[in-house]
Amino acid sequence: MNKRTFVKNTAVMTITSLLLRTLGIVFRVFISNRVGAEGMGLYQLVFSVYVLGTTFAAAGIVTAVTRMVAEQIARGTPVNVRRVMRLSMGLCVLIGTLSAAILYFGAPTIGGWVGDARTVPALAVSGLALPFIGVASCVKGYFMARRRAMPPCISQIFEQAVRIGSILWMLHAAGDCSLAEACLIIIVGDAISETAACLFLLVAYRLDLHKITIRRTATLPYRTLLRTMLGIATPLTAGRYLSTALRTVENILVPARLTLFTHSDALSLEQFGAVKGMALPLLFFPAAFLVTVSGLLLPELSDAHALGQKRQVTCLTEQAMHITWLGSVLIGCLFTVLGRPLGNLLYGDDTVGLLLQILGPLTPVMYLDSVATGMLKGINEQVHSLWYSVADSTVRITLIWLLLQRFGITGFLFVMLVSNLLTCILSTHRLLTQSETKMQWMHWVLYPTLIAVLVGGGWTALGQVIPLPSGWMSIIAGVVFISVAYLLLLPLFGCFTAEDLKALTRRKRV
Repeated sequence: MNKRTFVKNTAVMTITSLLLRTLGIVFRVFISNRVGAEGMGLYQLVFSVYVLGTTFAAAGIVTAVTRMVAEQIARGTPVNVRRVMRLSMGLCVLIGTLSAAILYFGAPTIGGWVGDARTVPALAVSGLALPFIGVASCVKGYFMARRRAMPPCISQIFEQAVRIGSILWMLHAAGDCSLAEACLIIIVGDAISETAACLFLLVAYRLDLHKITIRRTATLPYRTLLRTMLGIATPLTAGRYLSTALRTVENILVPARLTLFTHSDALSLEQFGAVKGMALPLLFFPAAFLVTVSGLLLPELSDAHALGQKRQVTCLTEQAMHITWLGSVLIGCLFTVLGRPLGNLLYGDDTVGLLLQILGPLTPVMYLDSVATGMLKGINEQVHSLWYSVADSTVRITLIWLLLQRFGITGFLFVMLVSNLLTCILSTHRLLTQSETKMQWMHWVLYPTLIAVLVGGGWTALGQVIPLPSGWMSIIAGVVFISVAYLLLLPLFGCFTAEDLKALTRRKRV
């Protein structure tokens, strides 16, 4: 990929990510205000099973399609590109249809496992879009091979617009519906939007296919293509099946174990929905900014690793770790100090605000783990990353079973603390070891954390001395004060210097 194409694709994907995250948060706030925390918990239960279905419908295929299509495009054999696409789409339609049938006929049984009969109607229809999701994943893999980010990005925006529009219309038409009916409407809206996005991508694929340069017409048999495709997809798919299945078990287990503590199904769903459906999406919303930076570094990291440029790999890893911790500490400080009023303003729920404050200090660990996991894939360490995820899920499920019955939601927050620390330590240690990178603990971690504590405490103390504006003006003023003070103090403590800025903005090979 030439530099101009890379910059263009990065810009398109960054803008799309920010737009989709913004729309997602706004829509989630609206839905939560419509159905409440219990409704969000009910939806999260169905969504956990739905995610498992989408994993079965598409996991591993997109990587296989990207690699095989890229190879055939390089050889100039569009006839084989068509064969790869037909084969992959056929497999995804078959697997997606089987998964949809299992969800439809097994909904009552799955609803019993989930522990709430209200999920049965939504579970029954949740598989409707699985064949379309699989086909759309194949087409996205094709466009990744073509180095064209625009069609998939447009399809994501189109999908989100259809989702929001259809769900809002159906909720308005349903009027004062029950939580089960509202959950069904949201799932149907998801299915409609996924189907619409798939049709859009298919049209874009047909228009783009004719642009492939023809140099050879040699045709590979479907048997050969199938063998190659399964050889690439099977290891990836098996790992993702296991990881997603464990995460689904976890999400189903949490409300059930909470109920043993609260003795109330409704209260357990409210607490589960407040954490998973309301607080965590908001905590990860600012991650788009840090993901953009790490996304800019990831292709260079992959190239440097492939070429055996160890010093360049070390340099890029240092930059990613450095920027991630600096940015995530600021974000964690903002949520810790301003989380309670923010939760009240967005969701009208003091519990969500309290959760944001409690989880705020954990934000840097969650962000660092996310970036480290992504960069491990850039140096061909995805197998270790997968096993870390499996180990994490195993630990989480064990602790959820043991602690939630005795300590309730407090126990679940402790599980999150242990889980994120575990995966962050494992992923970061592996990345630092394989890249031969040394963390500068004082200037990268300790000083920024102390600065965040200082400016966060300063804003809190200021509010005790002088009257501050209320509502959104208070949030905005707090964000500005904390952010500006934090960024001004970083250079004074040597945490981010002019040399760091130059190294980040001027991409030179070491």
